[in-house]
Amino acid sequence: MSDVPLDMLNGISGALAKEGDVRQMILVAFIGLSCYNVAELIVLVPATFRRWRGLYFWALLVSGVLGVVPYSVGFLMKFFTHTDSVLSVTVLTIGWWTMVTGQSVVLYSRLHLVLRDERVLRRVLQLIVANIFLLHVPTTILTYGANIVHSGDDAWINGYNIMEKIQLTGFTIQESLLSTLYVIETVKLLRLGADVSSRPDARSIMYQLIGINCAIIAMDLVLLSLEYADLYAAQITVKGFIYSLKLKLEFAVLGRLVDLIQGSRHPISIAIADTLPLCSMQRPPETPDRGDDVLYEQAEPKDFLAPPVGGRVVQRRMFVESGRTALLAI
Repeated sequence: MSDVPLDMLNGISGALAKEGDVRQMILVAFIGLSCYNVAELIVLVPATFRRWRGLYFWALLVSGVLGVVPYSVGFLMKFFTHTDSVLSVTVLTIGWWTMVTGQSVVLYSRLHLVLRDERVLRRVLQLIVANIFLLHVPTTILTYGANIVHSGDDAWINGYNIMEKIQLTGFTIQESLLSTLYVIETVKLLRLGADVSSRPDARSIMYQLIGINCAIIAMDLVLLSLEYADLYAAQITVKGFIYSLKLKLEFAVLGRLVDLIQGSRHPISIAIADTLPLCSMQRPPETPDRGDDVLYEQAEPKDFLAPPVGGRVVQRRMFVESGRTALLAI
């Protein structure tokens, strides 16, 4: 550890290990809760989704397993063990990259369910990619510099502390923007979609969706407040817990969104049928698996048309594909 005074928060190599026993126990408890939340997601997500694929599915799992867990364990190694700094800093840095950007990808991956403007979606993706270079890369350089290359150097420590505030502010704005877009477009869907708005529970679901997204924004503001209050030890350990909790809330948000559009004739409800949880939507009767583009076949009450004089029997069947119905004569 560096000989920097205790009142100077020296980046990742802070004075957490010198805190009181009670505070250390509380911070370790938050780290344990972070890993517990991820363990729940590991069980719930694969068990809930029909098909293990898609950006949302993998972003949710990766941001938890390769994000929250390494981030939390990395700080545990750094402050409570004698693990080499290179290893602990590398583990927590990988976790931080995956956890923070992974959370934004989770938000982005289901934004298309309510937002159909391709230009806005493209700009949101560009923002996420740009912040990787603007926020992740400089912070990582200063992290290694303050802990390994120039360990204990006041200039690098001060530089890291400044960059830490900048990057946390930037990612808070990014996630708040995504959540705000989600709330706005969901309200529009309720107001404009006659099939959805006519449901008796639509208003209740809307309030739940707005409340969850407001809670996510509030948690980001809590982290930001801890950072600007120079409570670094609390911020870094609570961050893993908050991000794991946000992932669980995002998982619930998608379920609420499915409930919202279930049963409507909006194209969204058909387009996402194969990527949503089993409990959320009712599919047409299952047919033998003939690939991803299988057509669900439903016989009409009258399967056969009366044959013309001297003609042949014509069978009429209905095919449903991507929300469009067509009658084919065979």
